[in-house]
Amino acid sequence: MRYGIVASSGTARQVVDLAVEAERAGWDGFFTWDGVSIGPLDTWDPWAVLAAAAVRTERVTLGALVVAVPRRRAWDLARQALTVDHLSGGRLVLPVGVGAVDDRAFAGVPGQVTALRDRAEALDEVLAFLDQAWTGEPFDAEGPHVTAHRMQFLPRPVQRPRVPVWPVAAWPSASSLDRAARFEGVVPQLRGERGFEPLAAQDVAALCTDLAQRRAAVGRTGEFDVVVQGVTDDADPGASRVRLSALADAGATWWVEARWDPVSATPDALLTRVRQGPPGP
Repeated sequence: MRYGIVASSGTARQVVDLAVEAERAGWDGFFTWDGVSIGPLDTWDPWAVLAAAAVRTERVTLGALVVAVPRRRAWDLARQALTVDHLSGGRLVLPVGVGAVDDRAFAGVPGQVTALRDRAEALDEVLAFLDQAWTGEPFDAEGPHVTAHRMQFLPRPVQRPRVPVWPVAAWPSASSLDRAARFEGVVPQLRGERGFEPLAAQDVAALCTDLAQRRAAVGRTGEFDVVVQGVTDDADPGASRVRLSALADAGATWWVEARWDPVSATPDALLTRVRQGPPGP
């Protein structure tokens, strides 16, 4: 299992500095997040942060958990991701989702898609656009949400055939699992009444079994990342290691420390946690 951490607070410079500290402390991944206008939170453009982190680090995987694809122009996203992929020497991953409508970029801007079905449709169209863009060949796109003609994106990504895409999937939603099965990884969450619960090892095991069958059905082979987010117990690292070991045995390939409580996840607290190093193995 690999270990990452989300920079959930701090100034723009503190967030980039945290990426450097994470690499120095032995973390495998460093993640920012994607938002425009969410409550009173200090919020930074993820692509600017990731570009800065890319040139100040050499090893860690970089990404934003998660990119709200339906409110982004497909061609801008293709170029932003391509740029950071090259700046980092091929260390970018692209976790993607339908976006949260509590971001005023959805709810406060007329004309934005807000219905879940429409956001899911837009997500699929943009992902199809990215697939074509990263071939380096000329192409057209025609759909309800994405229309573009005679587009071409050069150079191609460092990573081939594309930057790894990790869609969010709500277990056990068939449509979101089918989407994830076509790509390189999944960021799972529970659905319905359990939506805010952490995934247990048995949830991950069932998810992995299901996704293996779906990937086989569409002819997908090779490495596939299962990215579990949560918070480990600083007061009981032994229990945390047992928990993470069980998740790894169930099929999780990443643990991402995601501390969102604005009271406890201060910039200083995050820096302290990063310097302590990853929670496993």
